[in-house]
Amino acid sequence: MAEQSLTEYVAEFITTTCYEDIPADVIELGRKSILDGFGLALSGNHAASGGLVRAHLESLGLGAGACTVIGSRLKIAPRFAAFANGVAIHADDYDDTQLAVAKDRVYGLLTHPTAPCLPAALAIAERDRRSGRDFMLAYHLGIETECKISEAINPRHYQEGFHSTATCGTFAAAAAASRLAGFDLATTRRALSIAGSQSAGLRENFGSMTKPFHAGRASESGLVAADFAGRGWTAAGTILEAPRGFFRAAGGGYDDAAIRGKLGKPWTFANPGVSIKPHPSGSLTHPGMTKMRELIAANGIKATDVVSVKVGTNKNMPNALIHHRPTDELQAKFSMEFCMAILLLDGKAGLSEFNDETVARADVKAMIEKIDFGVHPEAEAAGYDKMTTIIEIALKDGRKIEGRADFGKGSPANPMSFDEVAEKFLDCASFAGHPADRARAVVDRVRGLEKVADIAELTGLLAA
Repeated sequence: MAEQSLTEYVAEFITTTCYEDIPADVIELGRKSILDGFGLALSGNHAASGGLVRAHLESLGLGAGACTVIGSRLKIAPRFAAFANGVAIHADDYDDTQLAVAKDRVYGLLTHPTAPCLPAALAIAERDRRSGRDFMLAYHLGIETECKISEAINPRHYQEGFHSTATCGTFAAAAAASRLAGFDLATTRRALSIAGSQSAGLRENFGSMTKPFHAGRASESGLVAADFAGRGWTAAGTILEAPRGFFRAAGGGYDDAAIRGKLGKPWTFANPGVSIKPHPSGSLTHPGMTKMRELIAANGIKATDVVSVKVGTNKNMPNALIHHRPTDELQAKFSMEFCMAILLLDGKAGLSEFNDETVARADVKAMIEKIDFGVHPEAEAAGYDKMTTIIEIALKDGRKIEGRADFGKGSPANPMSFDEVAEKFLDCASFAGHPADRARAVVDRVRGLEKVADIAELTGLLAA
Protein backbone atom coordinates (compact mmCIF):
# COMPACT_ATOMS: atom_id res chain seq x y z
CA MET A 1 0.00 0.00 0.00
CA ALA A 2 1.38 3.38 -1.02
CA GLU A 3 2.31 5.81 1.73
CA GLN A 4 -0.23 8.56 2.33
CA SER A 5 0.82 11.84 0.75
CA LEU A 6 2.00 14.49 3.17
CA THR A 7 -0.61 17.01 2.05
CA GLU A 8 -3.35 14.41 2.56
CA TYR A 9 -2.00 13.66 6.04
CA VAL A 10 -2.25 17.35 6.97
CA ALA A 11 -5.75 17.60 5.50
CA GLU A 12 -6.83 14.50 7.41
CA PHE A 13 -5.60 15.99 10.68
CA ILE A 14 -7.67 19.12 10.00
CA THR A 15 -10.83 17.24 9.13
CA THR A 16 -10.80 14.53 11.81
CA THR A 17 -9.41 16.15 14.96
CA CYS A 18 -12.07 16.97 17.57
CA TYR A 19 -12.10 19.49 20.40
CA GLU A 20 -11.85 16.61 22.87
CA ASP A 21 -8.56 15.56 21.26
CA ILE A 22 -6.87 18.78 22.39
CA PRO A 23 -5.23 18.39 25.82
CA ALA A 24 -6.45 20.68 28.59
CA ASP A 25 -3.04 22.34 28.98
CA VAL A 26 -2.97 23.15 25.27
CA ILE A 27 -6.45 24.70 25.51
CA GLU A 28 -5.23 26.93 28.34
CA LEU A 29 -2.08 27.98 26.48
CA GLY A 30 -4.16 28.81 23.43
CA ARG A 31 -6.58 30.81 25.58
CA LYS A 32 -3.75 33.15 26.56
CA SER A 33 -2.66 33.68 22.95
CA ILE A 34 -6.27 34.30 21.88
CA LEU A 35 -6.72 37.01 24.53
CA ASP A 36 -3.33 38.44 23.60
CA GLY A 37 -4.35 38.57 19.93
CA PHE A 38 -7.56 40.43 20.70
CA GLY A 39 -5.67 43.07 22.67
CA LEU A 40 -3.14 43.51 19.90
CA ALA A 41 -5.93 43.92 17.35
CA LEU A 42 -7.30 46.77 19.46
CA SER A 43 -3.97 48.56 19.81
CA GLY A 44 -2.90 47.70 16.25
CA ASN A 45 -6.03 49.09 14.67
CA HIS A 46 -5.26 52.28 16.61
CA ALA A 47 -1.89 52.48 14.83
CA ALA A 48 -1.33 54.53 11.66
CA SER A 49 -1.57 51.37 9.57
CA GLY A 50 -5.04 50.69 10.96
CA GLY A 51 -6.39 53.95 9.59
CA LEU A 52 -4.87 53.26 6.20
CA VAL A 53 -6.40 49.78 6.09
CA ARG A 54 -9.86 51.08 6.99
CA ALA A 55 -9.60 53.83 4.38
CA HIS A 56 -8.67 51.22 1.77
CA LEU A 57 -11.57 48.96 2.71
CA GLU A 58 -14.06 51.83 2.71
CA SER A 59 -12.82 52.89 -0.74
CA LEU A 60 -13.79 49.50 -2.18
CA GLY A 61 -17.49 50.30 -1.86
CA LEU A 62 -18.32 46.81 -0.61
CA GLY A 63 -21.07 47.83 1.76
CA ALA A 64 -21.87 46.28 5.12
CA GLY A 65 -20.88 42.74 6.00
CA ALA A 66 -21.12 40.30 8.89
CA CYS A 67 -17.59 40.52 10.30
CA THR A 68 -16.06 42.93 12.77
CA VAL A 69 -12.93 44.96 12.22
CA ILE A 70 -11.79 44.98 15.85
CA GLY A 71 -11.65 48.39 17.49
CA SER A 72 -13.84 50.00 14.84
CA ARG A 73 -17.47 50.31 13.79
CA LEU A 74 -16.68 48.71 10.45
CA LYS A 75 -18.46 45.44 9.57
CA ILE A 76 -17.36 43.87 6.32
CA ALA A 77 -16.97 40.60 4.40
CA PRO A 78 -14.93 37.85 6.13
CA ARG A 79 -11.84 38.05 3.92
CA PHE A 80 -11.44 41.78 4.47
CA ALA A 81 -12.11 41.60 8.21
CA ALA A 82 -9.45 38.89 8.40
CA PHE A 83 -7.04 41.12 6.47
CA ALA A 84 -7.64 44.14 8.69
CA ASN A 85 -7.41 42.22 11.95
CA GLY A 86 -4.33 40.29 10.80
CA VAL A 87 -2.53 43.54 9.98
CA ALA A 88 -3.57 44.98 13.33
CA ILE A 89 -2.42 42.02 15.44
CA HIS A 90 1.03 42.21 13.88
CA ALA A 91 1.20 46.02 13.56
CA ASP A 92 3.16 46.62 16.76
CA ASP A 93 5.20 43.40 16.51
CA TYR A 94 3.84 42.61 19.94
CA ASP A 95 2.27 39.23 19.05
CA ASP A 96 3.21 35.69 20.00
CA THR A 97 6.06 33.71 18.44
CA GLN A 98 6.66 30.05 17.72
CA LEU A 99 9.62 28.25 19.20
CA ALA A 100 11.68 25.71 17.27
CA VAL A 101 12.38 22.05 17.96
CA ALA A 102 15.52 21.49 15.89
CA LYS A 103 18.71 23.43 16.62
CA ASP A 104 19.06 24.54 13.00
CA ARG A 105 15.53 26.01 13.04
CA VAL A 106 16.02 29.55 14.20
CA TYR A 107 14.28 30.07 17.54
CA GLY A 108 11.59 32.72 17.34
CA LEU A 109 12.07 33.17 13.60
CA LEU A 110 9.57 30.63 12.42
CA THR A 111 6.13 32.22 12.69
CA HIS A 112 4.02 34.61 14.67
CA PRO A 113 1.30 31.97 14.78
CA THR A 114 -1.76 33.86 16.04
CA ALA A 115 -1.68 36.87 13.70
CA PRO A 116 -2.69 35.06 10.48
CA CYS A 117 -4.76 32.33 12.13
CA LEU A 118 -6.99 34.01 14.69
CA PRO A 119 -8.55 36.61 12.33
CA ALA A 120 -9.51 33.94 9.79
CA ALA A 121 -11.11 31.69 12.41
CA LEU A 122 -12.85 34.66 14.02
CA ALA A 123 -14.30 35.99 10.76
CA ILE A 124 -15.88 32.69 9.71
CA ALA A 125 -17.09 31.94 13.24
CA GLU A 126 -18.72 35.37 13.48
CA ARG A 127 -20.31 35.14 10.04
CA ASP A 128 -21.77 31.70 10.75
CA ARG A 129 -22.69 32.43 14.40
CA ARG A 130 -20.49 29.63 15.66
CA SER A 131 -19.69 28.89 19.30
CA GLY A 132 -16.55 29.73 21.22
CA ARG A 133 -15.74 26.03 21.29
CA ASP A 134 -15.95 25.78 17.48
CA PHE A 135 -13.76 28.86 17.16
CA MET A 136 -11.15 27.46 19.56
CA LEU A 137 -10.96 24.16 17.68
CA ALA A 138 -10.45 25.89 14.33
CA TYR A 139 -7.84 28.20 15.87
CA HIS A 140 -5.86 25.30 17.35
CA LEU A 141 -5.95 23.31 14.11
CA GLY A 142 -4.69 26.32 12.18
CA ILE A 143 -1.90 27.06 14.66
CA GLU A 144 -0.73 23.44 14.70
CA THR A 145 -0.73 23.22 10.90
CA GLU A 146 1.17 26.49 10.56
CA CYS A 147 3.82 25.67 13.15
CA LYS A 148 4.56 22.15 11.95
CA ILE A 149 4.85 23.31 8.32
CA SER A 150 7.22 26.01 9.49
CA GLU A 151 9.23 23.52 11.53
CA ALA A 152 9.58 21.19 8.54
CA ILE A 153 10.73 23.57 5.80
CA ASN A 154 14.46 24.03 5.31
CA PRO A 155 15.86 26.93 7.41
CA ARG A 156 16.98 28.55 4.16
CA HIS A 157 13.34 29.60 3.67
CA TYR A 158 13.61 32.21 6.41
CA GLN A 159 17.32 32.88 6.28
CA GLU A 160 17.26 33.88 2.61
CA GLY A 161 14.31 36.21 2.83
CA PHE A 162 10.88 34.63 3.20
CA HIS A 163 8.69 35.79 6.09
CA SER A 164 7.28 32.58 7.54
CA THR A 165 4.34 34.30 9.25
CA ALA A 166 3.16 35.21 5.77
CA THR A 167 3.98 31.99 3.95
CA CYS A 168 3.08 29.37 6.56
CA GLY A 169 0.36 31.55 8.03
CA THR A 170 -1.63 31.23 4.81
CA PHE A 171 -1.97 27.50 5.49
CA ALA A 172 -3.13 28.26 9.04
CA ALA A 173 -5.97 30.45 7.82
CA ALA A 174 -7.01 27.92 5.18
CA ALA A 175 -6.99 25.13 7.76
CA ALA A 176 -9.11 27.07 10.26
CA ALA A 177 -11.62 28.14 7.60
CA SER A 178 -11.84 24.64 6.15
CA ARG A 179 -12.66 23.13 9.51
CA LEU A 180 -15.33 25.71 10.30
CA ALA A 181 -16.84 25.07 6.86
CA GLY A 182 -17.01 21.34 7.60
CA PHE A 183 -15.03 20.38 4.49
CA ASP A 184 -14.25 16.75 3.72
CA LEU A 185 -10.72 15.48 3.16
CA ALA A 186 -10.58 16.19 -0.57
CA THR A 187 -11.91 19.73 -0.25
CA THR A 188 -9.58 20.55 2.62
CA ARG A 189 -6.63 19.28 0.61
CA ARG A 190 -7.64 21.55 -2.28
CA ALA A 191 -7.89 24.49 0.10
CA LEU A 192 -4.33 23.84 1.27
CA SER A 193 -3.14 23.63 -2.32
CA ILE A 194 -4.79 26.92 -3.29
CA ALA A 195 -3.29 28.47 -0.16
CA GLY A 196 0.16 27.25 -1.19
CA SER A 197 0.00 29.24 -4.41
CA GLN A 198 -0.78 32.40 -2.43
CA SER A 199 2.00 32.08 0.16
CA ALA A 200 4.17 35.18 -0.03
CA GLY A 201 6.04 37.73 2.06
CA LEU A 202 9.64 38.99 2.06
CA ARG A 203 11.73 39.91 5.09
CA GLU A 204 13.27 42.88 3.31
CA ASN A 205 10.11 44.71 4.37
CA PHE A 206 10.80 44.23 8.09
CA GLY A 207 10.70 47.57 9.85
CA SER A 208 7.88 48.88 7.66
CA MET A 209 4.09 48.64 7.48
CA THR A 210 4.48 45.87 4.94
CA LYS A 211 5.56 43.37 7.61
CA PRO A 212 2.12 43.37 9.30
CA PHE A 213 0.57 43.58 5.83
CA HIS A 214 2.01 40.08 5.34
CA ALA A 215 0.02 38.69 8.27
CA GLY A 216 -3.19 40.30 7.06
CA ARG A 217 -2.80 39.00 3.54
CA ALA A 218 -1.97 35.52 4.82
CA SER A 219 -5.21 35.49 6.80
CA GLU A 220 -7.20 36.82 3.86
CA SER A 221 -5.55 34.46 1.38
CA GLY A 222 -6.38 31.43 3.50
CA LEU A 223 -10.05 32.43 3.51
CA VAL A 224 -10.00 32.96 -0.25
CA ALA A 225 -8.42 29.53 -0.69
CA ALA A 226 -11.09 27.85 1.43
CA ASP A 227 -13.89 29.72 -0.31
CA PHE A 228 -12.75 28.65 -3.77
CA ALA A 229 -12.12 25.07 -2.64
CA GLY A 230 -15.65 24.94 -1.27
CA ARG A 231 -16.99 26.02 -4.65
CA GLY A 232 -15.22 23.17 -6.42
CA TRP A 233 -12.06 24.95 -7.58
CA THR A 234 -9.41 22.44 -8.56
CA ALA A 235 -5.81 22.33 -7.39
CA ALA A 236 -2.86 19.97 -7.10
CA GLY A 237 -3.10 17.22 -4.50
CA THR A 238 0.46 17.30 -3.15
CA ILE A 239 1.21 21.01 -2.79
CA LEU A 240 3.46 20.62 0.25
CA GLU A 241 5.83 17.85 -0.85
CA ALA A 242 5.74 17.88 -4.67
CA PRO A 243 8.96 18.63 -6.60
CA ARG A 244 7.49 21.98 -7.62
CA GLY A 245 5.46 22.40 -4.43
CA PHE A 246 5.75 24.69 -1.45
CA PHE A 247 8.57 23.07 0.49
CA ARG A 248 10.99 22.75 -2.41
CA ALA A 249 10.09 25.96 -4.23
CA ALA A 250 10.15 28.14 -1.11
CA GLY A 251 12.80 26.37 0.94
CA GLY A 252 14.78 24.04 -1.28
CA GLY A 253 13.50 21.06 0.67
CA TYR A 254 12.06 19.93 3.99
CA ASP A 255 12.33 17.43 6.83
CA ASP A 256 9.48 14.95 6.40
CA ALA A 257 10.05 13.59 9.91
CA ALA A 258 9.41 17.03 11.42
CA ILE A 259 5.79 16.99 10.28
CA ARG A 260 4.60 13.52 9.26
CA GLY A 261 3.02 11.85 12.27
CA LYS A 262 3.78 14.93 14.38
CA LEU A 263 0.59 16.99 14.10
CA GLY A 264 -0.78 17.10 17.62
CA LYS A 265 1.99 14.71 18.73
CA PRO A 266 2.89 16.81 20.63
CA TRP A 267 0.92 19.99 20.06
CA THR A 268 3.30 22.89 19.43
CA PHE A 269 1.64 24.92 22.18
CA ALA A 270 2.77 22.23 24.65
CA ASN A 271 6.22 21.50 23.22
CA PRO A 272 8.37 23.38 22.39
CA GLY A 273 5.83 26.14 23.05
CA VAL A 274 4.78 29.60 21.98
CA SER A 275 6.10 32.82 23.52
CA ILE A 276 3.93 35.81 24.41
CA LYS A 277 5.72 39.13 24.22
CA PRO A 278 6.13 41.59 27.09
CA HIS A 279 7.48 44.27 24.72
CA PRO A 280 6.26 45.52 21.30
CA SER A 281 9.46 44.69 19.46
CA GLY A 282 10.98 41.84 17.48
CA SER A 283 11.10 38.65 19.54
CA LEU A 284 14.86 38.44 19.14
CA THR A 285 15.26 41.49 21.36
CA HIS A 286 13.39 39.94 24.29
CA PRO A 287 15.98 37.78 26.07
CA GLY A 288 18.34 40.76 26.03
CA MET A 289 15.62 43.12 27.23
CA THR A 290 14.63 40.75 30.02
CA LYS A 291 18.24 40.44 31.15
CA MET A 292 18.90 44.19 30.82
CA ARG A 293 15.93 44.99 33.09
CA GLU A 294 17.25 42.49 35.63
CA LEU A 295 20.78 43.97 35.51
CA ILE A 296 19.49 47.54 35.89
CA ALA A 297 17.39 46.59 38.92
CA ALA A 298 20.02 44.42 40.60
CA ASN A 299 22.89 46.89 40.16
CA GLY A 300 21.17 50.28 40.36
CA ILE A 301 22.43 51.20 36.90
CA LYS A 302 21.71 54.76 35.79
CA ALA A 303 21.93 55.85 32.17
CA THR A 304 24.37 58.65 33.04
CA ASP A 305 26.82 56.09 34.45
CA VAL A 306 27.02 53.97 31.28
CA VAL A 307 30.24 54.12 29.26
CA SER A 308 29.48 51.32 26.82
CA VAL A 309 27.31 48.25 26.26
CA LYS A 310 28.20 45.15 24.27
CA VAL A 311 25.38 42.87 23.16
CA GLY A 312 26.33 39.55 21.58
CA THR A 313 24.08 36.94 19.93
CA ASN A 314 24.19 34.20 17.33
CA LYS A 315 24.60 35.25 13.71
CA ASN A 316 20.94 34.87 12.82
CA MET A 317 19.83 37.63 15.15
CA PRO A 318 21.65 40.58 13.55
CA ASN A 319 20.33 39.14 10.27
CA ALA A 320 16.84 40.18 11.44
CA LEU A 321 17.59 43.07 13.79
CA ILE A 322 18.86 45.15 10.91
CA HIS A 323 18.18 48.72 12.05
CA HIS A 324 21.23 49.83 14.01
CA ARG A 325 20.35 53.52 13.78
CA PRO A 326 16.55 53.55 13.59
CA THR A 327 14.74 56.62 12.31
CA ASP A 328 11.15 55.69 13.18
CA GLU A 329 9.17 53.45 15.52
CA LEU A 330 8.87 50.55 13.07
CA GLN A 331 12.62 50.39 12.58
CA ALA A 332 13.08 50.66 16.34
CA LYS A 333 11.20 47.39 16.79
CA PHE A 334 14.03 45.71 14.88
CA SER A 335 16.86 47.54 16.58
CA MET A 336 18.62 45.84 19.48
CA GLU A 337 20.40 49.14 20.08
CA PHE A 338 17.16 51.08 20.57
CA CYS A 339 15.65 48.42 22.81
CA MET A 340 18.69 48.44 25.10
CA ALA A 341 18.90 52.24 25.06
CA ILE A 342 15.27 52.89 25.99
CA LEU A 343 15.46 50.50 28.94
CA LEU A 344 18.59 52.22 30.22
CA LEU A 345 17.02 55.67 29.82
CA ASP A 346 13.35 55.14 30.70
CA GLY A 347 13.35 51.80 32.54
CA LYS A 348 10.47 50.49 30.42
CA ALA A 349 9.66 49.62 26.81
CA GLY A 350 5.93 49.43 26.09
CA LEU A 351 3.58 50.81 23.50
CA SER A 352 4.13 54.36 24.75
CA GLU A 353 7.91 54.14 24.24
CA PHE A 354 7.81 52.90 20.64
CA ASN A 355 6.96 56.05 18.71
CA ASP A 356 8.71 58.34 16.29
CA GLU A 357 9.16 61.09 18.88
CA THR A 358 11.03 58.81 21.27
CA VAL A 359 13.22 57.43 18.49
CA ALA A 360 14.19 61.01 17.56
CA ARG A 361 15.16 62.04 21.12
CA ALA A 362 18.73 63.29 21.46
CA ASP A 363 19.40 61.20 24.58
CA VAL A 364 18.18 58.05 22.82
CA LYS A 365 20.44 58.66 19.85
CA ALA A 366 23.39 59.34 22.17
CA MET A 367 22.81 56.12 24.11
CA ILE A 368 22.52 54.09 20.92
CA GLU A 369 26.02 55.25 20.00
CA LYS A 370 27.32 53.57 23.16
CA ILE A 371 25.87 50.18 22.23
CA ASP A 372 27.82 47.66 20.17
CA PHE A 373 25.64 44.81 18.82
CA GLY A 374 27.13 41.82 17.03
CA VAL A 375 27.89 38.10 17.05
CA HIS A 376 29.31 36.46 20.18
CA PRO A 377 31.00 33.02 19.86
CA GLU A 378 29.40 31.72 23.05
CA ALA A 379 25.93 32.66 21.79
CA GLU A 380 26.67 31.16 18.38
CA ALA A 381 27.74 27.89 20.01
CA ALA A 382 24.51 27.71 22.04
CA GLY A 383 22.52 26.80 18.92
CA TYR A 384 19.84 28.49 16.86
CA ASP A 385 17.00 26.98 18.83
CA LYS A 386 17.84 29.60 21.47
CA MET A 387 18.08 33.39 21.31
CA THR A 388 21.12 33.49 23.57
CA THR A 389 22.06 37.08 24.35
CA ILE A 390 25.16 38.12 26.27
CA ILE A 391 25.36 41.63 27.73
CA GLU A 392 28.47 43.42 29.01
CA ILE A 393 28.00 46.89 30.53
CA ALA A 394 30.95 49.15 31.37
CA LEU A 395 30.25 51.88 33.96
CA LYS A 396 32.10 55.09 34.79
CA ASP A 397 33.07 53.78 38.23
CA GLY A 398 35.01 50.96 36.57
CA ARG A 399 32.47 48.22 37.19
CA LYS A 400 31.77 45.62 34.51
CA ILE A 401 28.25 44.21 34.70
CA GLU A 402 27.60 41.03 32.72
CA GLY A 403 24.64 38.76 32.09
CA ARG A 404 23.33 36.08 29.77
CA ALA A 405 19.81 35.04 28.81
CA ASP A 406 18.63 32.24 26.53
CA PHE A 407 14.95 33.04 26.95
CA GLY A 408 12.87 36.13 27.59
CA LYS A 409 9.89 36.78 29.82
CA GLY A 410 6.79 35.30 28.21
CA SER A 411 8.62 32.23 26.90
CA PRO A 412 7.67 28.73 28.11
CA ALA A 413 10.77 28.86 30.31
CA ASN A 414 9.49 32.06 31.98
CA PRO A 415 5.80 32.18 31.03
CA MET A 416 3.15 34.81 31.56
CA SER A 417 0.13 33.70 33.56
CA PHE A 418 -3.38 34.29 32.22
CA ASP A 419 -3.69 37.22 34.62
CA GLU A 420 -0.44 38.73 33.31
CA VAL A 421 -1.70 38.37 29.74
CA ALA A 422 -4.98 39.95 30.85
CA GLU A 423 -3.00 42.89 32.24
CA LYS A 424 -1.27 43.26 28.88
CA PHE A 425 -4.64 43.04 27.09
CA LEU A 426 -6.12 45.77 29.29
CA ASP A 427 -3.09 47.97 28.65
CA CYS A 428 -3.50 47.51 24.88
CA ALA A 429 -7.20 48.30 25.17
CA SER A 430 -6.48 51.43 27.21
CA PHE A 431 -3.83 52.53 24.70
CA ALA A 432 -6.47 52.24 21.97
CA GLY A 433 -9.06 54.15 24.02
CA HIS A 434 -11.36 51.13 24.28
CA PRO A 435 -13.93 51.37 27.11
CA ALA A 436 -12.56 49.74 30.25
CA ASP A 437 -15.78 47.96 31.18
CA ARG A 438 -16.01 46.31 27.77
CA ALA A 439 -12.34 45.37 27.89
CA ARG A 440 -12.84 43.65 31.26
CA ALA A 441 -15.86 41.85 29.82
CA VAL A 442 -13.69 40.51 26.99
CA VAL A 443 -11.28 39.05 29.55
CA ASP A 444 -14.19 37.33 31.29
CA ARG A 445 -15.56 35.93 28.02
CA VAL A 446 -12.17 34.55 26.97
CA ARG A 447 -11.65 33.03 30.40
CA GLY A 448 -14.77 30.93 29.69
CA LEU A 449 -14.58 30.95 25.90
CA GLU A 450 -15.66 27.33 25.46
CA LYS A 451 -18.98 28.25 27.12
CA VAL A 452 -19.76 31.14 24.73
CA ALA A 453 -22.71 30.08 22.55
CA ASP A 454 -22.21 32.66 19.80
CA ILE A 455 -18.83 34.26 19.06
CA ALA A 456 -20.72 37.47 18.23
CA GLU A 457 -21.03 37.97 22.01
CA LEU A 458 -17.29 38.53 21.96
CA THR A 459 -16.88 40.47 18.72
CA GLY A 460 -19.59 42.89 19.86
CA LEU A 461 -17.43 43.76 22.88
CA LEU A 462 -14.38 44.23 20.63
CA ALA A 463 -16.09 46.64 18.20
CA ALA A 464 -15.94 50.40 18.74
